[in-house]
Amino acid sequence: MSIKFQKVDDYRWLIPREGKMRVPGLVFASESMVEDLRKDKSAEQVVNVATLPGILGYSMAMADMHWGYGFPIGGVAAFDADEGVLSPGGVGYDINCGVRLVRTNLRRVEIAHQLEELSLALHRAVPSGVGSKSHRKLDDRELGQVLEQGAGWAVRNGYGLQADLDVMEEGGCMSGADPSAVSERARERGRPQLGSLGSGNHFCEIGHVAEVYDEQTARAFGLEVGQVTILLHSGSRGFGYQVCDDYLRTMIKASSRYGIELPDRQLCAAPLHSPEAKQYFAAMICAVNFAFANRQMMTHFVREGFERFFGRSSSELGLGLVYDVCHNIAKWEEHQVGGDRKRVCVHRKGATRAFGPGHPDVPARYRHVGQPVIVPGDMGRYSFVLAGTEQAMRESWGSSCHGAGRRMSRKAAFNAARGRSLFRELQDRGIWVRSDSKATVAEEIPEAYKDAAEVVDVIAGAGLARKVARLEPMVVVKG
Repeated sequence: MSIKFQKVDDYRWLIPREGKMRVPGLVFASESMVEDLRKDKSAEQVVNVATLPGILGYSMAMADMHWGYGFPIGGVAAFDADEGVLSPGGVGYDINCGVRLVRTNLRRVEIAHQLEELSLALHRAVPSGVGSKSHRKLDDRELGQVLEQGAGWAVRNGYGLQADLDVMEEGGCMSGADPSAVSERARERGRPQLGSLGSGNHFCEIGHVAEVYDEQTARAFGLEVGQVTILLHSGSRGFGYQVCDDYLRTMIKASSRYGIELPDRQLCAAPLHSPEAKQYFAAMICAVNFAFANRQMMTHFVREGFERFFGRSSSELGLGLVYDVCHNIAKWEEHQVGGDRKRVCVHRKGATRAFGPGHPDVPARYRHVGQPVIVPGDMGRYSFVLAGTEQAMRESWGSSCHGAGRRMSRKAAFNAARGRSLFRELQDRGIWVRSDSKATVAEEIPEAYKDAAEVVDVIAGAGLARKVARLEPMVVVKG
């Protein structure tokens, strides 16, 4: 399929409505990114999403877009409450994959000579790797509580602070979970994994604030140049994967039953008001809450690891949560549609919420500056902290990019890494990487990703978020 891109400005490209598209496509990208997209199938996925019933406005993709299952990764779409659909392909396999940022009172100069030892301590503290298991296995009763209570369950069981819940998207728990909508296989996979990092692009990273772009917002977030930070990126592990896998079969049948014409079976969907959609949504929320609790428990393990290493309490070390954002999720939200305030179902697949100043869903302490938007990059360069804007609310359903976005497949990255001393290369840059798998590190080489700075510049240039700070890695634990 040959995709037509019409340049709107330096940051926006329109894919005109044609054929069975119900709305146009809108891609946030630079000129060079679009040249790459002309050779990539993710733009075709933008077109395919535009054919789904009840889609509103545009089928969108953020600057970190690349090929995914059903929706492109970086895809955003909102659906009408009466005529729209719910699609697991618009959420993804790793339901509520997300990232959280923790600040500290430590300074980069204090720990620069301890990075090797600190990397070992962090690796021991956080369970990671393929099939990794937590320090605590849940019984079925506890798992049911996690699915309904999310990060609140973890805090009430000694894994963190009540204050953590105040700075999480949804307060760390979405309502509407129904554990009976989850298969026994999903439960089996989830019981031993809560509080573990997993593998692939998931990581725990110690970094530092290298640059501040917006002093007022950085102060509100508790960030300043030279400060040590911690990033945690993980999701719902095998539990969420199984929930997605289970419901894809249900949704394929539902698509046929309700006469939904699909350009791609991976976009299987059911009407939002249907029993199938309601059941998937209730199961998806279980996985969302599992992921919130998962990241909360790992944050507790990181705090314990820092306490042991530095011989000080986490409060003395200032290990405070800045924010926790979701990436793969569908949500009921209120937005302006044609001048009216309407309830719509927003799918964000590899995209993150970016609500602007004054929005009631932004934590009170940040409401005057907008929601923190955390954009992790690759393990060799940098990550960014942004803040949501009113422009995002008007144009992108309050959405932004979620990361750098892959530019090489895992296989291509693995081949490009062949024969290289990757750990030594990164140490030469001042970055200590720990992983149980050399293959994972090979698949995650920095050049496998787009330049996060270019991605963020597009998002900031389009006005979807404001740049607040740049973080640079010092220690990275990979699965």
